[in-house]
Amino acid sequence: MRKWGSLLLAASLSVAAISACTSAPTNTASSPGAEGASPAATAAGRSRLDMVKERGKLICGVEGTIPGFSFVDPSGNYSGLDVDVCRAVAAAVFGTSEDIDSKIEYRNLDSTARFPAVQNGEVDMLSRNTTWTASRDAAGGNGLEFAPTTFYDGQGLLVSKASGIQDVAGLAGKSVCVETGTTTELNLASRTKEAGVTINEVKFQDSNAAIAAFSEGRCDAFTSDRSQLAAKRTSLPNPDDYVLLDVVMSKEPLGPVTINGDSRWYDVVKWVTFGLIQAEEFGITQANVDQMKQDPNPDIQNFLGAQGELGSQLGLPADFMVHVIKAVGNYGEIYERNVGSGSELNISRGPNELWTNGGLMYSPPFR
Repeated sequence: MRKWGSLLLAASLSVAAISACTSAPTNTASSPGAEGASPAATAAGRSRLDMVKERGKLICGVEGTIPGFSFVDPSGNYSGLDVDVCRAVAAAVFGTSEDIDSKIEYRNLDSTARFPAVQNGEVDMLSRNTTWTASRDAAGGNGLEFAPTTFYDGQGLLVSKASGIQDVAGLAGKSVCVETGTTTELNLASRTKEAGVTINEVKFQDSNAAIAAFSEGRCDAFTSDRSQLAAKRTSLPNPDDYVLLDVVMSKEPLGPVTINGDSRWYDVVKWVTFGLIQAEEFGITQANVDQMKQDPNPDIQNFLGAQGELGSQLGLPADFMVHVIKAVGNYGEIYERNVGSGSELNISRGPNELWTNGGLMYSPPFR
């Protein structure tokens, strides 16, 4: 199991501070425009929630090439933690867990296309490795809304074992692959300046090109989110020839994103995401959700829609969280299946544990 969970926890404890990111390639799974409504429509008084319901599909922006997070196989099947968040939102909105991918249109977006796609209404939400930062959140910046963090990460360094590089200082005079249009690029500049070393940045539009160049020896190191590096390492011809250093260069809280100014839609994405975390805390799983509907705990009754008005207040079915859990499970199930012990990545949860287990995953009350 990876040893960097504790390092990430140390790097993430200042949760109030928000930070930087990275991302990756491909093009849209289908052309934008006809199905994507413009933000002007929202400003005219219609929430994107209404548009998604009328369209009958959720358009979700993903990365598409990162195993464990968002990955599309040769048959066009999507999988990953970020993909499951798309599925969770679709299950809540449409009140079903059946054939949920038929209710979603995935669009692969690289790091330079992702924010315009949200701002122009080409996608309803992003669920891809995107870091919550002040400038991205601010109305005077990118004007985005960040839902709860689904993966606390940190920027790292992937190097070949033969390189002898052990830390940032060891990059002196070396070439480093980095994806442009990301704050990974800014963090690299900050950390190397802090270490007093000069490097040669080799910039790429997407992570596929960067990892290809790294594997060909055109760069001595590749920097990105540690989760992405762990995933990309598995695609290298001889993964055991490479090492993910015990270096954490930044805080990277990753999570879903919506456009600013549409609180109804943002509330849906936000509370569905919180619901995944709360379901794990309640011990509600894909296997026992129907049984848990009979639980005498009034908080669980309220959460699953057996009583109360949470669903109607959000513009969703009363039992929206039942459909979500049936579709994808709780947060712990999603994590373990995609990036944890049930996956090839086998990333220890570290700060992504529930708060009751010493982690940072915490949901406000469902009342």
